[in-house]
Amino acid sequence: MVALLMFAAVCCAAPAGNAISAYVALETGAQEGGIAEGGSPADIPPRMLTAYKKAAKQIGKYVPKCRGMGWPVLAGIAKVESNHAIGRSIADNGDIRPKIYGVLLNGSGAGGNTAVLPDTDGGRWDGTASGERAVGPFQFLPSTWQSIGKDAGGDGTADPHNADDAALGAAIYLCGNGRDLGNGSQLKAAIWQYNHSNAYVANVLGWIDQYTAAAAGPDLKSLSGKARTVIEAALSQRGVPYSWGGGNAEGRSYGICCSPGGKSGASIKGFDCSGLTQYAYAKVGVSLPRLAADQAGVGQRIPAGLGPGALQPGDLVFYATAPGHDATIYHVGIYLSGGQMINAARPGTVVRLDAVSAMSGYAGGARLL
Repeated sequence: MVALLMFAAVCCAAPAGNAISAYVALETGAQEGGIAEGGSPADIPPRMLTAYKKAAKQIGKYVPKCRGMGWPVLAGIAKVESNHAIGRSIADNGDIRPKIYGVLLNGSGAGGNTAVLPDTDGGRWDGTASGERAVGPFQFLPSTWQSIGKDAGGDGTADPHNADDAALGAAIYLCGNGRDLGNGSQLKAAIWQYNHSNAYVANVLGWIDQYTAAAAGPDLKSLSGKARTVIEAALSQRGVPYSWGGGNAEGRSYGICCSPGGKSGASIKGFDCSGLTQYAYAKVGVSLPRLAADQAGVGQRIPAGLGPGALQPGDLVFYATAPGHDATIYHVGIYLSGGQMINAARPGTVVRLDAVSAMSGYAGGARLL
């Protein structure tokens, strides 16, 4: 009985065979904090975000012909390379401690890397003279750092273990001789240069897309009243990790175990789909049931046959394994505008903007306001 109640407390399990792209699973455990000023994602420590923005502004001095360098590009790389140095102490001057070291590249196979690289820095940056290992939040080899490292902080030392210096070095490396990173093919080439792996490129591009969307933010000037309040509440949680069974009218919470795919939310403080909608609508005094299927019974139902074009900002958006049968609804989002919704999609993702068409089984919506 207990197990049955625990299962009934959650929603948002993707049905079998439902393919929804996810670039990488967050390995953040229980993260704290909401959206930093300016709409930056919750999973970036403020001091690291400052370093990314600073480097994007400085790059013109070092690579004048570089175009399209923005902080989301650097954030995408650092997310994959070091998870933004989360778990380390980041001083006001940008120094990261303890230092971040990769595996020793001595052919042992540790970390899945069989490369053998001789020492080039006498252990100055990587802490060992017996070989090479990548260093810092952007994981540069000492030999690479020697050619692109710059002193961004003004202390006289170009240090890959300093957030400002490392971010500027990454910007220089990605820009090359003057790439236009606003061009998709050139951006892919820059990321490929960083790591010769199609999976790596796709991974980084996914994070760049998410951070770019968060940086731009939607235009809410035309909205007013309760719909705007609901949407602003949901948007304020962008970047917060998905947690199976997590979230309620009060905000984020630890989830439970386990999703049909075996993913536990017990150690993740965040939201699942219906937890997010409960939270957002509580801001305007609307109390929603916990399950997505039950939320479909609240307010004015918008039939799936009318298409997504019938949705208005703030409407709930539903998905079902058998559209037309509300008992099979497995997911809910909050409609924004322009075919987009605010979405806590599935384990391994974060609260983000997605196209309404990103999930299968569109089952219409509900208007509560």
